[in-house]
Amino acid sequence: MEDLTALSMDELRAKRAEGQAVEVGLSYLRRLAQGRLDIVAAEQRRRAEGGDPPDAEHLVESLSDILGDHLMAPGNGRLPQLMTPDLSEIDTSELDAIAGAGRFRNLTECSDADLAELVERLSAYEADVSAKRRAIFEQIDALQAEITRRYKTGEASVESLLK
Repeated sequence: MEDLTALSMDELRAKRAEGQAVEVGLSYLRRLAQGRLDIVAAEQRRRAEGGDPPDAEHLVESLSDILGDHLMAPGNGRLPQLMTPDLSEIDTSELDAIAGAGRFRNLTECSDADLAELVERLSAYEADVSAKRRAIFEQIDALQAEITRRYKTGEASVESLLK
């Protein structure tokens, strides 16, 4: 990371805001991957329990239960600064290539091996996105630490924000 002490306060804030926007997008992608993992896991549970394959209507009805199983995701518990990403900036092509809508249309027809491979690929994708999020958090933290340092040392003042 570049020397943050050489940046102006406006540059620090702009870089922090940019990082926060990237993090929100990554968080969105991570949630999409986790949701798809939950759907595949539900199919694996159904098979293990010996249930009948659901029809499309039943599957749609059960999505709220399937996707609501993990409301408390692991992580550092940060409250996001931005609640929704700019969807025009989100690239889901890699995730869709792994498990797009077409893949879920025939999920009950997939072999157990195909489901296991799908879980593996989705898990690897989710882990990759999570690693990118952690790296962004480190950058945001460094930027925030520099901003805080400047206020503590008097290099920046709250009054300058009011102008």
